[in-house]
Amino acid sequence: MYDYDLLVVGSANADLVISVERRPGAGETVLGSDLAVHPGGKGANQAVAAARLGARTALLARVGDDAHGRLLLESQRAAGVDTVGVLVGGAPTGVALITVDPSGDNSIVVSPGANSRLTPEDVRAAGCLFQGSRVVSAQLEIPLETVVEAVRNLAPGSRFVLNPSPPRPLPREVLAACDPLIVNEHEAKVILGDSAVGDSPEDWARILLAKGPRSVVVTLGGQGALVASSEGVSRVPAVAVDAVDTTGAGDSFTAALAWRLGAGASLAQAAAYAARVGAATVTRKGAQASFPTAAEVPAP
Repeated sequence: MYDYDLLVVGSANADLVISVERRPGAGETVLGSDLAVHPGGKGANQAVAAARLGARTALLARVGDDAHGRLLLESQRAAGVDTVGVLVGGAPTGVALITVDPSGDNSIVVSPGANSRLTPEDVRAAGCLFQGSRVVSAQLEIPLETVVEAVRNLAPGSRFVLNPSPPRPLPREVLAACDPLIVNEHEAKVILGDSAVGDSPEDWARILLAKGPRSVVVTLGGQGALVASSEGVSRVPAVAVDAVDTTGAGDSFTAALAWRLGAGASLAQAAAYAARVGAATVTRKGAQASFPTAAEVPAP
């Protein structure tokens, strides 16, 4: 019935990465490593991560007619992603400026470029992709109105997964479609806004659920994750690894979870698998280059 296990609607960026001993404070300059350029962007990352795991994956995105755009298209195709939905032109390819410290933590500034030109009209023109996809995943490095249009074009019976990053308040129409809404601590607090009460992730999850999503996943880094739905709230343990670079870990988690949900796993089962995929990701440098194949995912 479905041509694709997962359709990713989102961003495609060139990641410009510099390793630093520490990140600079205001007005401060620090020296770093040589510049490394990698294919990235939350949408492109999720598509590659899912395809590496074996999911039949398509990407709806926009890149510039430039070297960075060609890098991104080549990376998608090499991973086995169907790029029929990747549009070219309108603006330079988006760029993410990333600093990585010795602990593997990163700070990111994004110049959206062509990502900001992915429009609701582009979504409507890709109707066949939506009709042929079991699960649709999105993020917020593209215009919010484009995400709203993606929700409106979902095929009957398909599932919508949203990682609201970078976070912003979400319209009720989008929240109601999320199954699940995947947030980290920072994203949860932004979306909760004045509704934020309590200090525990269980509190955040319950309040987020009350705002309309069918399910919620809160990622907790080294503490694992938490899943919440009408059936209750439960913890998913972390997988202990030595982190080298956390870039892309959240994207690989989201992609793995979306794919496993589409394959019939429960929310807790899918999150546990996604945690193992995320753990494998942080043991390697870079974003897309660090994503594991199914054979490389740690056993439970």
